[in-house]
Amino acid sequence: MSAVAAAEPAGGAAEPAGGAAGPDGTVPGHAPGGTTAPISTICGRMPMTRQISVGGVTIGGGAPVRVQSMTLTKTHDVSATVAQIAALASAGCEIVRCAVPKTEDALALRKIVKLSPIPVIADIHFNASLALKAIESGVAAVRINPGNIGGPDKVALVVEAARKAGIPLRIGANSGSLPKHLDALAQKDQAEALVEAALEEVRLLEQLDFFNFKISVKSSNVPTMIRAYRLLSSKVDYPLHLGVTEAGPPTTGAIKSAAGMGALLIDGIGDTIRVSLTADPVKEIEVAFDILKALHLRERGPILISCPSCGRDNVGVESLAVEVETRLKQYPEAFEVAVLGCAVNGPGEAGDDDFGIAGGRDVGFLYAHGRVLKKVDSEILIDELFSEIDRWIADGMPRPKRLKMAKSAALAMAEMSAIPLD
Repeated sequence: MSAVAAAEPAGGAAEPAGGAAGPDGTVPGHAPGGTTAPISTICGRMPMTRQISVGGVTIGGGAPVRVQSMTLTKTHDVSATVAQIAALASAGCEIVRCAVPKTEDALALRKIVKLSPIPVIADIHFNASLALKAIESGVAAVRINPGNIGGPDKVALVVEAARKAGIPLRIGANSGSLPKHLDALAQKDQAEALVEAALEEVRLLEQLDFFNFKISVKSSNVPTMIRAYRLLSSKVDYPLHLGVTEAGPPTTGAIKSAAGMGALLIDGIGDTIRVSLTADPVKEIEVAFDILKALHLRERGPILISCPSCGRDNVGVESLAVEVETRLKQYPEAFEVAVLGCAVNGPGEAGDDDFGIAGGRDVGFLYAHGRVLKKVDSEILIDELFSEIDRWIADGMPRPKRLKMAKSAALAMAEMSAIPLD
């Protein structure tokens, strides 16, 4: 660990590995299906030695990976901004950032902070006085770029104000705005240039005896972003804010974000994430939780598993999956449902999930926790599925020990075919 990483930690004691339950009532490391284990057991994630708190939301030190976004409204439009924050919070956003390009935006933050259901971060560039006004307005944290805010003296003013207010800062580099003196390094290796730019900011804050911050090194280039965060995580133990910047529209942006952040999160790198999409920011939250759910790092609502279909599909598995997915959106509980189109993968796949259905020409099969429940008419297969789900939730969601189906698909289907219709 370098001298940068060995600096005195700030803030409260770190939480135990595995973290505390998040606002959605989940504990990281609890995998749907009834198995509970530390995150390190599931995907190699280890708690960092440092932890910060943004308005009471812990980041780092083994806390759950936090999901955040940014408002698109003009911040001085308080009503519109608060409405968008409320929509984000309803979707699961835990921290929100607001752009503060003008004094009127900084002053509006006072009312926004009071009305917001989640902590508000002020996003500041080029103007230290705006950062000071935002802190006076009561924000939970400030995002600054020490390299463009007016020099070391201005940085010192912001740091001292943050220290007195007891709030953290976010610092870091972006591939689109690296300092000029790192141009040569950026031409050689942009990931190294991103990390060096971030470390220069870290050293500046450490010289001011301030350690209450998190760091980002974002790039729109996924391999560059991955290498930069890997390199940075080997040099510091501050919490890391992950993101593929300017990822794009929902489809491509979600793919790039999942590829970049997923590669890091699976190795335990990253403490808070923002999916940057050219879209309604609520979509960012949906994608962020999909990424975390896929890695079993967070739980929020059901997970749907469905086959891609093939020539053996006799039921129209795509339409089945779409209908099941639509109906699952009303459930806040965390559980897994499989939708399969035939007998090849049905028994085995459904054995790993809380519930599953496998279709046939006229009848379908309903599974629960690795066991066949019943054979039902295809027309009522989905209704029967949700009746069983509702009954299970009403009973407290008990998860029996899984019975992983070891029989061949052909044998299992042959046996199930003998089950009479209800």
